[in-house]
Amino acid sequence: MLDVLAWLEASALGHAMRNAGVWIYAVVNLIHLVGVAALFGSLLLLDLRLLGLWARVPVSAIAAPAIPVSRVGFSIAAISGLCLITSNATEYNGNPFLLPKFIAIAIGLINVVILHTLPAWTAMLAGMPRPHDARQLAVAAGVSLVCWSAAIACGRMLGYW
Repeated sequence: MLDVLAWLEASALGHAMRNAGVWIYAVVNLIHLVGVAALFGSLLLLDLRLLGLWARVPVSAIAAPAIPVSRVGFSIAAISGLCLITSNATEYNGNPFLLPKFIAIAIGLINVVILHTLPAWTAMLAGMPRPHDARQLAVAAGVSLVCWSAAIACGRMLGYW
């Protein structure tokens, strides 16, 4: 792990982050928080709907704006997060929150892919859910909430270790 972190820190991006001025880390951190907020905020609404809240609101009405916002939020968070970690990557060696954060993100992304391939998702978006669809979608929503909450919690804890 130390080799990967040292490589990241020695990269051109790592050098650029460290040499860009005193405010760059703070600005990139703020951008990262905006990306995380967009990602989690949009997914929170969609996941809560899939768990049964606002049952009178069609899933498609929430999914239509939530999915693009979550994609943009994830992209912003991933790019800015890479910038942040490269600035002092070796300092994270031995941090017990780094690997769980990336595992939670990976499982969250896998969950998204699985959700979008479920016939239950297609049926729900079409407004024609079958009786067992709600359970499948609720499980995916629960996994999503756990993964993204864990990733956020671990990310916050990184700086305190």
